[in-house]
Amino acid sequence: MSVGTRLLNFVERTGNRLPDPVFLFVWLIGLLMAISVLGAWMGWSTVNPVTQEPITAQNLLSPDNLRQLLVEMPRTLTGFAPLGYVLVVMLGAGVAERTGLFSAAMRAGVRKAPTKLLTPIIIFIAILSSHAVDAGYVVLVPLAGVLYAAAGRHPIVGISAAFAGVSAAFSANIMPGQLDVLLLGITETAAHLIDPSWQMNPAGNWWFIIAMTCMFVPLGWWVTDRIIEPRLGAWTPSSDAPVKLDEGELSKPERKGLVWAGLALLAVIGLWAWLTLAPGAALFDPEGETSAQRLAPFYQSLVAAFFALFLATGVAYGVAAGTVKSHRDIVKMTTQAMADMAPYVVLAFVAAHFVAMFNWSNLGAIMAVAGAEMISNSGLNTFGLLFAIVIVSGLINIFVGSASAKWALLAPILVPMLMLLGISPEMTTAAYRMGDSITNIVTPLMVYFPLVLAFCQRWDKTFGLGSLMALMVPYSLAFLIVGSILTASWAALNLPLGPGAGVHYVMPTPAEAAQLANPVGPAAPVEAAR
Repeated sequence: MSVGTRLLNFVERTGNRLPDPVFLFVWLIGLLMAISVLGAWMGWSTVNPVTQEPITAQNLLSPDNLRQLLVEMPRTLTGFAPLGYVLVVMLGAGVAERTGLFSAAMRAGVRKAPTKLLTPIIIFIAILSSHAVDAGYVVLVPLAGVLYAAAGRHPIVGISAAFAGVSAAFSANIMPGQLDVLLLGITETAAHLIDPSWQMNPAGNWWFIIAMTCMFVPLGWWVTDRIIEPRLGAWTPSSDAPVKLDEGELSKPERKGLVWAGLALLAVIGLWAWLTLAPGAALFDPEGETSAQRLAPFYQSLVAAFFALFLATGVAYGVAAGTVKSHRDIVKMTTQAMADMAPYVVLAFVAAHFVAMFNWSNLGAIMAVAGAEMISNSGLNTFGLLFAIVIVSGLINIFVGSASAKWALLAPILVPMLMLLGISPEMTTAAYRMGDSITNIVTPLMVYFPLVLAFCQRWDKTFGLGSLMALMVPYSLAFLIVGSILTASWAALNLPLGPGAGVHYVMPTPAEAAQLANPVGPAAPVEAAR
């Protein structure tokens, strides 16, 4: 047995000895309360690098915080974004699953497909799903399990590959999107501390995120097929599998159902296209400055789109195939779908309160600023600093999941520091993005981690927290090592990060800065220099 296998076995055994995720979060809340009391008593604090206002550790047992905990308890649960996304999508997906649509569609679509290419296709689509906000977690991850099962492969292998693509490769893509606007907008604010004339380019990381995609897809493919699938072994379908994948040819009612479902699919796509592209469309913001901002309502509506798509296609299939006899069948199916999600609702209750209380304590903000200051005081050279940003971002991400929240605290320290060393704000942002998401998949504190575990347990009731962590560690380590090499190599080779965005930064002279502040003519030479 190799050292790597023994290490993964240790992770799995240790993780599976942990309590049920519900009580794991209960214990973490208790620990968080104790640490907050200690931090407030010892005066833990930092300074917000943007506002220069103090950030102090808050005692979660103080009267104000206890009042907030008890009074806001219902809002804390209902305001937990993953819960709403999951329940909305599963209302529709539950109908599509129980009418038999998923089973028939997978048998029809996968039977003659090259199963060897299933992994890279799943990972690539998972990476692209970042434009759909969090829909990839609640749609693609469980669907990947069904696809793999239909292909005769272990469904949890598919779930693992999709989870790695959606979450660990979250910053990668082939086109800039709302994440680019969000992060580079924060970068612009930080850059103004040194150069008030610096302007954000939404495509400033375009070539870099394409390179990330080209790296993550084959690397994730290799990890999946060489490590994850051999570890799980062959899959034997059980009688209680969530989707029945019957052998044999499709029946005539099933084929008719798929035709009707296809028509319903086209109708939903047409509706959303009209809502996005028609004059005065509801899902298009004409006041947005960039294409990503103008299409933001469309992206934000995709959870509702998937609900409508699953519901419409499921009902159309069921009516044609004879599995839906009346509207009462549809209500029953949605009720059963919600019953299946009951364990996740219980988990969401404690997870939502942990996340909220962690924010109230200010410990995450203090930790982020401390990490940035540690990098700035490290004395590393330029390449060492970029590597340190990748590593520290990954470590902080284990505890603080929000990409924008972390960058809002890290950027005002890291961006100006590296600008003074001749590194462009775009390069610093790229290094942060590389490290930000790669540890998402190994921390139970990530809000969607319990949901992915629930998806796995639908196929294997004995699958535990440690089992999932052991499967995701190889992805995280591989992405971290190769991603760090890619980041350092990019800087060393001085490759462009995007249109008009390079690795190096040149501080404008006072005359150039004055010209940019009060432009008389085109400022192209200064932009080109940067």
